[in-house]
Amino acid sequence: MSDLASSPNPNAAAPLLRQQHGPVLALQLQRAPVLADQAVVCAALQQALQQAQDDAATLAVLLLAGPAWDGALDAAAVQGDAARVPDGQALRAACQSIEASPKPVIAVLQRSVQGAGLELALAAHYRLALPSARLAWADWALGLPPAAGGMARALRWMGAEAAAAWLLGGKALTAQQARDAGLVDQLLADGDEALAAGLAWAGQLLAQQAGPRPASAQPLASPEQALAELDAQEQAQRKSSRGLQAPGLILQALRAAVQQPWVQALAGQQAVFEQGRSSAQHAALLHAAWAERAAAQVPEARAAAPRPVHCIGVVGGGTMGAGIAVAALNAGLPVTMIERDAQALARGQANVEKVYDGLIAKGRMSEQAKAATMARFAASTDYAALAEVDLVIEAVFEDLAVKQAVFAQLERVCKPGAVLATNTSYLDIDAIAAATGRPQDVIGLHFFSPAHIMKLLEIVVPAQAAPDVVATAFALAARMKKTPVRAGVCDGFIGNRILAVYKQAADYLMEDGASPYEIDAAVRGFGYPMGPFQVTDLAGGDIGWATRKRRAATRDPRARYVEIADRICERGWFGQKTGRGFYRYAEGARSGQPDEEVLAIAAAERARKGITPRSFSADEIMRRYMAAMVNEGAKVVQEGIALRPLDVDAVFLGGYGFPRWRGGPMHWADAQGLQTILADIQAFAQEDALFWQPAELLQQLVAQGRNFASLNAAAATTEEQTT
Repeated sequence: MSDLASSPNPNAAAPLLRQQHGPVLALQLQRAPVLADQAVVCAALQQALQQAQDDAATLAVLLLAGPAWDGALDAAAVQGDAARVPDGQALRAACQSIEASPKPVIAVLQRSVQGAGLELALAAHYRLALPSARLAWADWALGLPPAAGGMARALRWMGAEAAAAWLLGGKALTAQQARDAGLVDQLLADGDEALAAGLAWAGQLLAQQAGPRPASAQPLASPEQALAELDAQEQAQRKSSRGLQAPGLILQALRAAVQQPWVQALAGQQAVFEQGRSSAQHAALLHAAWAERAAAQVPEARAAAPRPVHCIGVVGGGTMGAGIAVAALNAGLPVTMIERDAQALARGQANVEKVYDGLIAKGRMSEQAKAATMARFAASTDYAALAEVDLVIEAVFEDLAVKQAVFAQLERVCKPGAVLATNTSYLDIDAIAAATGRPQDVIGLHFFSPAHIMKLLEIVVPAQAAPDVVATAFALAARMKKTPVRAGVCDGFIGNRILAVYKQAADYLMEDGASPYEIDAAVRGFGYPMGPFQVTDLAGGDIGWATRKRRAATRDPRARYVEIADRICERGWFGQKTGRGFYRYAEGARSGQPDEEVLAIAAAERARKGITPRSFSADEIMRRYMAAMVNEGAKVVQEGIALRPLDVDAVFLGGYGFPRWRGGPMHWADAQGLQTILADIQAFAQEDALFWQPAELLQQLVAQGRNFASLNAAAATTEEQTT
């Protein structure tokens, strides 16, 4: 006998399938308990549990869900809007009904078991798992503690140490790991059918006359030991969770679960969930996840199918070229590398192999796997080796003439329809495309170093690029598991263009009296892993110096120019690689110490220009730093270099170290209030009207009482209408 629970949406699957198998009622969730479906699914589940309780012939309940166990919150489904996240009330009621059932409830887990699905599973009295099961608290990454008592239940099933490590670590447990931890009672065999295996196990349970086994009835180790284990986990997670609110809330709930009676502990966990759900961090993290997904939605990808890419070429075997080659190899693509001579080619291949040798040394790759991967790698000094590749990426020296010469060669040897991509960080891609007779095939693929690790990929679209070339670039990014962001052509595209402006603001602060060490400390205090002068030392001060010299001829003579960094570079101090930059570095050290000579150079430059130094608080530093970033971000959106504000956020989250828990610079600006940002810019303009020119878009939004989120929402509506 089977029946379907009613569904208010006639086009949607019924929330629950009920099947009676002798004394066992099997309940199959047909829809995941997420978003609007959460209340419907949970209500149907509660109704079915009540019917089972009232039916004397039913002795046990089997809970199955298949793919519906995945109840993780989907940031894209709510378009990053925290107001659309369920309050968890229906889920809590369903979990309490499961736990309070007078008849044993057995959950059969498979595939991804997350979020609300995991809450239901932990409320069950017994759990079976197929080998495919993976149990994880995915919503942790969105700033949400479990909503329905999962923390207290995990504590009872696993113990304090294991529960805290799982809840705070964000990693999935395999079925075997869950079995070893005490979460799963029986590991089923690969190939077992969930319903049949569950019924067989339920039959054995009934034969043993075993009854319900709620988490609340499970003994807890001594409170003193449990609290000590939680303290140890807090220390272990302190560095990785710096700035994040959710880990502290989870630990608060776990400690309450140790110290308080069960009912009070559950109430406390509800309060912790509500605190997380209403927090600015949850809104920011939800927006960040949505921005990274939404950035891949571009008009060209909707208008055209990507060209097939079965093999690629890489021109250049330096750090960047080798990293791109590794990213492609890791995506399963054959790669042909081109270098100018045999010596450079040998270095390029060695750079590729070095990555895999590092993985072998860490036990993350076998020699056999490396050999299989390198079998797809070829290298040559002859461009003719690229005759059959479907896409080629140039990664040579950042010089327009050099890149144009490479593209002239590519036009000569590459087959018709091959995509020709440049990895330039700043240069005019339209000018590069003009060096070929097929500008429609040219695209920018701006990888970030190390290219096989960094997720961000700026896809830079020149004026004549064909839509299917853009679609191909986005398809390649997906295959490489990158976060792609569409950018227009300008000096520096999205990220480096904005970086140049806020780095300029940092230079002004330094010349006006703040030390580079005070500025770096303020930026780290905001949540960045490094400050701008630390980044300069890491990348190499000579790189920025070369860029400044390249731009000198076109620099506005009215613009303020700070020469402190030039004075440092003139001494041959280029950062970590030379042992000195803005910081001093001991032999082999990656972290530096403040340098009194750098402070003396800055003081001399101030004196030369007649600048009286003044002090800046960390808050004053960040107000200027962020105002410059947001203002230039608004200009980038206004000019169409970025399609939407969220694209700026995705770039800075993925490639520039912006603290994820702040959501990106444009989201952060909305949270502060655009009126506040504009007022700061207008105040700073009293000192330097040329640099602090407010973006027209920013002024328009403030005048209209709107924000950057309204532009994202409008773009999403347009996309829905054209899909």
